Order: sequence, then structure tokens, then C-alpha cells
Amino acid sequence: MTDHYTTLGLNSAATLADVKKAFRQKASFLHPDKNAAADAGARFRAVQEAYEVLSDADKRQAYDDNRRRNLLDSPVETAREIWINYFNPLL
Repeated sequence: MTDHYTTLGLNSAATLADVKKAFRQKASFLHPDKNAAADAGARFRAVQEAYEVLSDADKRQAYDDNRRRNLLDSPVETAREIWINYFNPLL
């Protein structure tokens, strides 16, 4: 499961205005017409998906509930994923 908040560079307490601002910034940078990177299209789609979920109140509530449930269902697995996702980009 991808973390939509991380995709947009936000924390879970972000407001709708924060979500919109982050989406505009990321979409502008990652748009395939402006970014020649090979993975720009995929990253742009991930940003679009994150925005679609986090900008809709009902979808965001369902996403947040599922996110909390996953964290509680398997805290060790979640901690491992967080650890790997944090350190892989640094190495």
C-alpha cells in the first residue's frame, strides 16, 4: 500500500489547502511534458491518485481508517516497512 501523504510530502494532519498546494507543486514538477525522467509518468500518476483520495473527504476518511487499521493489524510489519522506506533512499 502506498502512502498518499508521503507521495505528496505531507503529514496526516494536512488541510485541504495543503493537499491542493502540494499537488500543484508536485504535478508541475513531475508532469511528463516538463520532466524528461524515465519514471516521471509513473510518479505523476501516483501524485494524481494521492490527490484524488486526499482531496475527497469521504475517500480520505476511508483511507485514513484503513491506514490506521493496517498499522494496528501488523505493527511489526509496518515498522519494518517504515524503516526500509526511510533508509533505502539515504543509502
